[in-house]
Amino acid sequence: MRHGKKFNHLSRKKGHRVALLRNLAGALIQHKRIKTTLAKAKALRVYVEPIITKSKSNSTHSRRIVFGYLNNKEVVAELFGNVAIKVADRPGGYTRVIRTGFRKGDGAEMAIIELVDYNTTMVSASAAKAPETKVVKRTRRSAVKKTKSEDANQKNDAETTISDKSELAESESESKE
Repeated sequence: MRHGKKFNHLSRKKGHRVALLRNLAGALIQHKRIKTTLAKAKALRVYVEPIITKSKSNSTHSRRIVFGYLNNKEVVAELFGNVAIKVADRPGGYTRVIRTGFRKGDGAEMAIIELVDYNTTMVSASAAKAPETKVVKRTRRSAVKKTKSEDANQKNDAETTISDKSELAESESESKE
C-alpha cells in the first residue's frame, strides 16, 4: 500500500530516482527548457523549485547545499550566476509545465518544463495582454488594482459631476433673478 507517500516514485528505486532528478535538474538549469514525460516534469518541478529558492542567497553554505542536490559544478555556477539574478524578485513559481501531447511509441504524455523568466515569447505575450495597473490604497489592509481605463472613467465622471454642479449653480442663479 502507498498510504502517506506523497511524491511520485516514478517506478524507480531511490538511487535511480535521485540520479534521474539530478540529471533532469542540471539539464533544466543549463538549457532553460527540456522536453520529458509529464510525470517526470511534475516530479522535477517539486525537486528544483526549492533549489532555485536556495540559490537566491549567494553564500558558501547555500552553494554547498545546492551542490549536494545537483553534483555538478558548472550547473551550480550557472544557477547562482545567471538564473539567480533573473529570479531574484520572484517569490516562487520558477518553472512552467506545458503539456505537448502523447509520445508516438508508447503513448506517454509528454510535456515541456521551462524556467519562467527565460521564455521571452510568453513574457511579452502576457505583457501585451495585461492592461497596465495602478495600485490605489483604499484601507490599511488592502490595495485595489485599477486599470488606466478605469482611472480615465473616474476622471470623466468627476469632470461631468463638476460641470453638472456648475450648470446647476448657473440655473439657480438665473431662477433667483
